[in-house]
Amino acid sequence: MKITVERGAFLKALSHVQSVVERRNTIPILSNVMIEAAKGKLKLTATDLDIEIVENLPADVIRNGAATAPAHMLYDIVRKLPDGAQVQAELLTSEGGRLQVSAGSVRFELACLPKEDFPQMAAGALPHKFRLEANDLKQLIDKTRFAISTEETRFYLNGIYLHAAKEGKSQKLRAVATDGHRLARYEFDLPDGASDMPGVIVPRKTIAELRRLLDDSEGAIDISLSDTKIQFTNDGVELTSKLIDGTFPDYQRVIPSGNDKSLGLDSKEFAQAVDRVSTISADKTRAVKLGISKDKLTLTVINPDSGTATEELGATYSATPIEIGFNARYLMDITSQFEGKEVRFLLSDAGSPTVIEDAEDPRTLYVLMPMRV
Repeated sequence: MKITVERGAFLKALSHVQSVVERRNTIPILSNVMIEAAKGKLKLTATDLDIEIVENLPADVIRNGAATAPAHMLYDIVRKLPDGAQVQAELLTSEGGRLQVSAGSVRFELACLPKEDFPQMAAGALPHKFRLEANDLKQLIDKTRFAISTEETRFYLNGIYLHAAKEGKSQKLRAVATDGHRLARYEFDLPDGASDMPGVIVPRKTIAELRRLLDDSEGAIDISLSDTKIQFTNDGVELTSKLIDGTFPDYQRVIPSGNDKSLGLDSKEFAQAVDRVSTISADKTRAVKLGISKDKLTLTVINPDSGTATEELGATYSATPIEIGFNARYLMDITSQFEGKEVRFLLSDAGSPTVIEDAEDPRTLYVLMPMRV
């Protein structure tokens, strides 16, 4: 194998594929990226056996062939080469052998592992196919992923639940994430081809890799899925992932429908006020108390070791006064997602879950469990 490729394009492709590769691997071949050259194209593949990223880019292929090289090391080498350089890569001997990477007077030789040892991740049949705009997919991820659980024992909560949902006569594509303390839901009109899709749980690491790819993507993303795998394709990049094999809980039961106390606030002002008063909160609980009365909100934080903090805000509220406590970090996570000017809290009492909505964006909905303060 012998190729010449432009450094910028090579670096961008390597940055995508190497991020899947774990820093510590018990299986040595999983630390490598597969490089295949044929028909004027360079194909890079990396996998951790759960996720696989394949990226194609144009290259001057002098001699067809394939090799595997250490992913992170190759990325670091190309990253440190001069801008605009033409990078040459040549497999010096077959059977594993060494990969020579050079640009101008710089030359590296990297130890390779046999390409036959590189695992192939078969996607299998992916019968459900639809398209989403890159910006819609970004929104869907950004509005929900902060609520993904990191608790490994409840593995079925370690991802975003993606499914088709019926609401009255309309059908929606809905994304839901929850960690038991808060729930995030985002939806938009169901794209063509998604009506029969099964409900699937896309793992946290896949979401992170996909979001990274979306920063460099434009236009439509092709999504194909089955009960066990999902694939995202755009502009020469293909991300295939296993899905979480579990049942997502019935989240509808968690969303209260009888919360009749409505509190309206300026979302930016509220987020900044929570941030200010939580400065003295205890790291473990981060509790902030909301004292709500007619058209007024008082935020209070009491830390026996540090002191107290209070701040008053104007609000729109006409129901009976109520005091309720929340985790300040969770409040800020939610309000940072709001693009509209007003945030609306729908409350019941101090011990019941609260619904939080963006008054100007009906696609988003959050549920937050209160704390004792």
